[in-house]
Amino acid sequence: MCAALRAQGISVEVASTDAGLDQTSGLELERLITYKGLPVILFPKQLADSFKYSRPFSAWLNENVKHYDLVHIHSVFNHSCIAAARACRKHGIPYIVRPLGTLDPWSMNQKSFRKRVFWHAGIQRMLEGASAIHYTASGEQEAVESSLDLKHGFVAPLGVRVDVSVPSNAEFDEADGGPFVLVLSRLHPKKELETLIEAFLAAVVKPRVEHWRLVIAGDGETDYVNRLKEVARNNKSDSSVLFTGWLQNERKEAALRSASVVALVSRQENFGLCIAEAMAHGVPVLVSPQVNLAADIEQSGSGWVAPIDKDRLYAVLMDVMSNEDKRTARGRAGRELARRRFTWEVIAQQLAQVYASIIETRFVAADLRPQADSRHQRIAQG
Repeated sequence: MCAALRAQGISVEVASTDAGLDQTSGLELERLITYKGLPVILFPKQLADSFKYSRPFSAWLNENVKHYDLVHIHSVFNHSCIAAARACRKHGIPYIVRPLGTLDPWSMNQKSFRKRVFWHAGIQRMLEGASAIHYTASGEQEAVESSLDLKHGFVAPLGVRVDVSVPSNAEFDEADGGPFVLVLSRLHPKKELETLIEAFLAAVVKPRVEHWRLVIAGDGETDYVNRLKEVARNNKSDSSVLFTGWLQNERKEAALRSASVVALVSRQENFGLCIAEAMAHGVPVLVSPQVNLAADIEQSGSGWVAPIDKDRLYAVLMDVMSNEDKRTARGRAGRELARRRFTWEVIAQQLAQVYASIIETRFVAADLRPQADSRHQRIAQG
């Protein structure tokens, strides 16, 4: 996102704690450095990764947000985001909040007591004071605005690499060259993989689809992954359901390129990046209505939308696996949708327009109009 914004002529700097970074040894903290080609300033996390408390970061925000035209805050339920919003309000700097799916009704019901404490400790004020709320799918916007009565949102999706025609020597051999349904995500109970496995195994005993496989690519808590494997074993179908572990780089590309359909039947999914990646590869998708891209998929004819129910999933899987012409047509529609909406260039242009509108409104309100080229805004991302 930040690289694409810079290509639009916007000066972007990233400010964050070092929470969650795998490789921080040798990186200088509390001063601007170049990290992965971007100007970044990192601060030491002083409490748990999820809370992201950093007193030096809060102090820096209070002193420095006044030097930016706008701040784009990514995430909600942590101290760093609350501190950033508070500093922006103190100095009259407009800010945007991207909630990352955390305001979805399903998400709000998880660890609800902790979130209620956060809500009254600064989240409500953060959202009310934001110039805009950045959602990545229309489904997310509709769910959040209806449940929390927020009205100042806009949708700009996440981006994927759409030019996937680059040749690669990587092959995906796990499925032995046969057709397969691919799951490419974190393995978590909300993904309803037990239901998908049971529906798939009920389908592949039927003629014409018995050669299909279900490839589950991802990792998760050991006990949960073992439980999923037990579901497959109990159905005496170890060979039909394959667990590959986490895939990345060329192996991930090879799996996407080889898949016949990509499935994500989650109880809640803010965006579903693997679904956008599948569409970019021209692979049709199967999702539940709770995946926030479901409406886009249905409208564009890029795949199938099925409720989280074994019998309904079984029926849809039979349609998916027995109809190659449908898979080809829906894969083609998905690639077109990805090219039209999910390239970073397109998304950065959307964001640049939102930024310019917010900054212009601020200057007009203060009777201080910006100089001619409003594209050269200085934006803090954090």
